[in-house]
Amino acid sequence: MTAPGTPATATPGVDTEEQAALRQSVAALLEKKSDSAAVRAAFSSPDGYDPALWATLVDQIGAAALSIPEEHDGAGATWLETHLVCEELGRRLTPSPMLGSAVLAAQAVLASGDADAYARLLPGIAAGDLSALCWAGLDGWATPGVRGDGTAQGNATLTGTAHHVLGADTAATLLVVAVAGDEVGLFELPADAAGVTVTRVPVMDPTRTLARVEFDGAAATAIPTRPSFLSRLRAAAWAALSAEQVGAARAVLDATVQYTQERKQFGRVIGSFQALKHRMADMYVKVETARSLSYSAAASVAEAQALGDGPAADEAAYAAEIEAAAAKVYCSEALQWIAGESIQLHGGVGITWEYDAHLYFKRAHGTAQLLGQPHELLAALEVAAGL
Repeated sequence: MTAPGTPATATPGVDTEEQAALRQSVAALLEKKSDSAAVRAAFSSPDGYDPALWATLVDQIGAAALSIPEEHDGAGATWLETHLVCEELGRRLTPSPMLGSAVLAAQAVLASGDADAYARLLPGIAAGDLSALCWAGLDGWATPGVRGDGTAQGNATLTGTAHHVLGADTAATLLVVAVAGDEVGLFELPADAAGVTVTRVPVMDPTRTLARVEFDGAAATAIPTRPSFLSRLRAAAWAALSAEQVGAARAVLDATVQYTQERKQFGRVIGSFQALKHRMADMYVKVETARSLSYSAAASVAEAQALGDGPAADEAAYAAEIEAAAAKVYCSEALQWIAGESIQLHGGVGITWEYDAHLYFKRAHGTAQLLGQPHELLAALEVAAGL
């Protein structure tokens, strides 16, 4: 793997030789273990994902360890390696703990900058142990739904409800972004701690489980955080989600092109009609634009992480946050549009259970809402730009 501090690729989205080999390994595994039938079986299972496939991703690919430093049993790769794994998982709609545990939870710990938390939590996450990040309040991701007594830098008793928590129903450890005093802090506690109630909730996108986590006087350990904590966490989260959206968008385009090359009408394959060619060309342009923006954001996240601590690193983290927010907005809207076009180009069968177009449509709208809706992020971008 590429060592921490190695510059990002010169052209966003263009894999190095090692990254191409990693992408090929992940794609080959998912080709065998995460086809349409396997995805449907996984999200219908009690856990909502395939534990055997997750174990293979962890043990053979090292997916959970990619962005974790080597001194904490990680692979010591750059963020770009994690990003491309998220893209491949999004391409297949593979249900897995990757985003919830190996990205959100791991990046929350790494964003804190606390060495004790690194040593305590990162080796387990790298080994595939499941953690979940509790963050969003009822009004969305901008405002945490949980409060702690005392200050953000001290142990606290947590009260409140975190919504839309990825994988909380299968996690052993909860990391909680909570308001304590006048600050936002990070706290840690076991998922089965007294005063914690985890409830899986109905979802539009069946390939991803979400839970509501209620805290009623739950004792939690504080993880000290640095000034750029939230910016680092948001940048990594939005970039990873945009990678999933890019993978899904490409899969939708490929499936649509294949279908239009097979379906005949009036004695011709419908893909030969000029009007449909134009629509698929527009889909292609949006896919490629989304991929460029997503990998540009990933390169910014990698650069900020490589700088470590200090004012320059904090400044880079703030810049990465803005770029990742822009990528998440564009990729959300692009995938929603592409998925809608795909259903129309598939005709009447596009929304039927037998085809996967409807699953990508649901993923498109689910990910658009996750970690902040596009209009919320646009408003924040306008403020950042001084508009």
